[in-house]
Amino acid sequence: MDRDQTSRAALAALQAVEHDDSDLVSSGRVRNLVVDDDGTVRFSFTLHPDDPGTLVRAARKAVESLDGVTTVKVNVQLPQSAPSPGARGSGGGLKPGSIPAPTPKPGLLPQVAHVVAVSSGKGGVGKSMVATNLAVGLAEQGLRVGLLDADVYGPNIPLMFGESRRPPVSGEKGKERIAPLERYGVKLMSLGFLLEKEQPAIMRGPLIAGILKQFLEQVHWGELDVLVVDMPPGTGDAQLSLVQTIDLDGAVMVTLPQEVSLGDVRRGIKMFERVNTPILGIVENMRSEVFGHGGGEALAQEMKVPFLGGIPLDRAVREAGDAGRPTVTSAPDSPAGEALTGVAKAVREALAGG
Repeated sequence: MDRDQTSRAALAALQAVEHDDSDLVSSGRVRNLVVDDDGTVRFSFTLHPDDPGTLVRAARKAVESLDGVTTVKVNVQLPQSAPSPGARGSGGGLKPGSIPAPTPKPGLLPQVAHVVAVSSGKGGVGKSMVATNLAVGLAEQGLRVGLLDADVYGPNIPLMFGESRRPPVSGEKGKERIAPLERYGVKLMSLGFLLEKEQPAIMRGPLIAGILKQFLEQVHWGELDVLVVDMPPGTGDAQLSLVQTIDLDGAVMVTLPQEVSLGDVRRGIKMFERVNTPILGIVENMRSEVFGHGGGEALAQEMKVPFLGGIPLDRAVREAGDAGRPTVTSAPDSPAGEALTGVAKAVREALAGG
């Protein structure tokens, strides 16, 4: 098909997607559809506050299924009447609004609308798994998403995404720029992409700070709605370096149900609060008869922060992580897949101000 035929077919496919007794085109949600010479289809999608995140995914899939379409790029926008979000780094939390298209801002990440840290008080609680599925879940809702693996001692993001390539570097000496890899619609950067397989990262605190700053300054992230940062466990140099370098819109805390994990998360929450970083909520992972359940929800009530969801101990999660296929895409209908999709939706709504 030529460009005009592809454009007409794409509009027809979008008109076939119905929501609230109307279709995506007639309701004005889809606008400015264009088709590039290479078969890329681009359009803007106005996501209303009460729209399910799956609506953007349905629009994308409808167009992706057409012959001649190579890529679908969706620019998620707000209704014109929606209030604008609060400024980053104000220390007062997020004001009502919705996730905007990135606008120029001062600092290291001028084209990134929101930065979210995924953190935990201790290791082994599934923090990287949550960060991975959060990033992919947000991308499946139509947002432009990046994932920075700041866990330099245990960079697991390459394994979680099944990605082992080295990122390309361009530019003259002294002004090099690193192009992030992209998989499942998420731009990725990790120290694991730069190390040899199973090579340990042996370094002290100041070096960690330097690496994180380099990943922020020299990686060409481009325009993003959300940059997810997978933090190392604890409340050490990496966490302090990050919050001192950029303004975070909030932190997602990951815990197991039992007290040995909950106590460390309490300390992590207090650390973020001291540096004026809002807590977007708590995720309780590995709910089961062995680990118990409800501890994360009780902690959220105690600390007066949102509870984002409980992830059951599910074999699908382990298999997905080992295979480099995030659970929200490889097993979306599994109990864990549904719970992780719910966490991504809850984070999007938290960034939107509810």
